[in-house]
Amino acid sequence: MSDLLQLVVSEGASDLHIRVGTAPTIRVHGILHRVEGPSLAPEATEELMRSITSEEHIQAVRERGGADFAFAFGEAARFRVSVFKEKGNFGIVLRQIPSKMLTFEQIGLPQSVKELLYKPRGLILVTGPTGSGKTTTLASHLNLVNEERDEVHLITVEDPIEYYHKHKKALITQREVHVDVPNFAEALRRALRQDPDMILVGEMRDLETIEAAITAAETGHLVFGTLHTTGAAKTIDRLVNAFPVNQQEMIRIQLSTVLQAVISQLLIPRIDKPGRVAAFEIMINTPSIAALIRDNKTFRINSDIQTGAKWGMVTLDGFLLEKYLAGMIAREEVINKAQDPTTIMAKMQELDLAQAIGQDEKK
Repeated sequence: MSDLLQLVVSEGASDLHIRVGTAPTIRVHGILHRVEGPSLAPEATEELMRSITSEEHIQAVRERGGADFAFAFGEAARFRVSVFKEKGNFGIVLRQIPSKMLTFEQIGLPQSVKELLYKPRGLILVTGPTGSGKTTTLASHLNLVNEERDEVHLITVEDPIEYYHKHKKALITQREVHVDVPNFAEALRRALRQDPDMILVGEMRDLETIEAAITAAETGHLVFGTLHTTGAAKTIDRLVNAFPVNQQEMIRIQLSTVLQAVISQLLIPRIDKPGRVAAFEIMINTPSIAALIRDNKTFRINSDIQTGAKWGMVTLDGFLLEKYLAGMIAREEVINKAQDPTTIMAKMQELDLAQAIGQDEKK
């Protein structure tokens, strides 16, 4: 296992997959590559699993079918681990957590997002599918707060803890679900009695946690949360629809006042060099957007984002088009990831035509 983890680190891989019946497989820049060698037998897979897993976690796999935890691989890296059963055998997925915090500039986040970290209260949501870099983006948020704000007590609730933050200027408390506290909702309720200024919720996965996060934001705290949604409008609909129908109007009113921003992101393979680039949609909650949330007109939010550049807003489609024009991502990726593929295809055709005319005139 040590050799495999070293390979992950040296190749800059994001994930290591270990399954019975195939060789270990790593994911580099979004592409899976099998490691040279024989397929793993059940005994070999279990031996690899036991080399990094405690008896407590193995018991959890047997009882519940899976266990999640994180561990440090010396000074080289940390890994988030998911151990599970499949077809009666053990399987493992290990995700490398970069040891170095990325800056806003390295991630590609605009200044408007940095300004959100100085808000006295409210709810900031970072959304996107699994593996889109939400954890890394949030870690960069917290690291910036930690380096610049000495008046802040920041509580994180994570499952498991991925990035370890040392105390710099800020005071940081990191709590791990199933280790320090039984669940997210309980941790949030307790956090309100622990004198926090900011709270990070690793995942808003159920109604109780969403309720607790909104309450914390309402009571004068800046709350960060994540959801597995793409786009601001879908994120707001997801939050509202988590509640019973008779409560949804009230939740829309609450969200219209406490929501500060939705930062939705994807990771796209680059074509100009090895690696991936983050693509963002950024919605800042202006009075106009707050009215749309309150009046259940989220389908009109995208129009406000399109015209909200002065507030620091950007649409996902606009961001994708910008990276395409810069020669960083492929045309197919833009079309596949766009929220309005028809419109963006028309825009690309216009740009291609203009470019072709320009080249003809030069000749």
